[in-house]
Amino acid sequence: MQPRSEASQHCLRFGLSTAPSSRVRMYQDPDGNIVHHFNIPGRHSRLTVTAEAFVEVSPPPALPEVLHPATWARIDSETATGEFWESVNASPFARRTEQLATLAGEIGLGRGDDPLTTIQQIMSDVFRRFEYAPQSTRVDSPIDDALSSRRGVCQDFAHIMIALVRQLGIPCRYVSGYLFQPGGSGAGSIDGATHAWVETWLPDLGWVGFDPTHNSPAGEHHIRVAVGRDYADVPPTRGVFKGLSAVRSELAVGVSVGTTQQYSDPTLFTPWMSREASAPLVDAESSQQQ
Repeated sequence: MQPRSEASQHCLRFGLSTAPSSRVRMYQDPDGNIVHHFNIPGRHSRLTVTAEAFVEVSPPPALPEVLHPATWARIDSETATGEFWESVNASPFARRTEQLATLAGEIGLGRGDDPLTTIQQIMSDVFRRFEYAPQSTRVDSPIDDALSSRRGVCQDFAHIMIALVRQLGIPCRYVSGYLFQPGGSGAGSIDGATHAWVETWLPDLGWVGFDPTHNSPAGEHHIRVAVGRDYADVPPTRGVFKGLSAVRSELAVGVSVGTTQQYSDPTLFTPWMSREASAPLVDAESSQQQ
């Protein structure tokens, strides 16, 4: 949940707290994402995790109109070293399927004159051929769900674009974060939700962001939180709880992004909260020991 600090983005302040209270530890994963970990061994009926961040984002460098055709050879040379192995090969949510092959045939997927133009064309094809439809898929939906219905959310748009770009041998990864839209929400985003887009690696340019949900390069309104092969590497929360099988865990999420002028309250967003348990806790000795 902690925004990254690199390049044109700097996380100036971040805090994460839990109720019931706990000691929150943190570490950095191999992709440079900050992971926070905590345990609450005591019994409780509600868990609230609150994160607040203050981030400064500057416009990224302007992209060139085209790249030299020889850039394809440079990409092949770099990927042959194995450095980008995870960003070139299939991952749990971005893999080749028959339906993806059908889409690739429809758009005439192939290496164009230069990598940048080719990536932008793939982004445009995904944007035009899929309808943004909230709640049409789940966080664990395979890409075939969106490919068959031609409907999905930002996560599906990102996974499909990643799978297509990787087929051409271009390193491509998933970005989880937030999108700030001045003046209210626009098409392709939901208040109270995170956003997803992709980054591709290009020689001399490094990792460059593209948002297939909006058919545009990622800019100063895209707040980067975590990067990985796909969503499986960067879910906002992951954990285990012990309780009665009769108790159903229900999640409520609230996200709010705005400027410093809009937020006098330091709490910017509440990423994860569980509702009250619907059944009483049992005082069995075995449960207490556990």
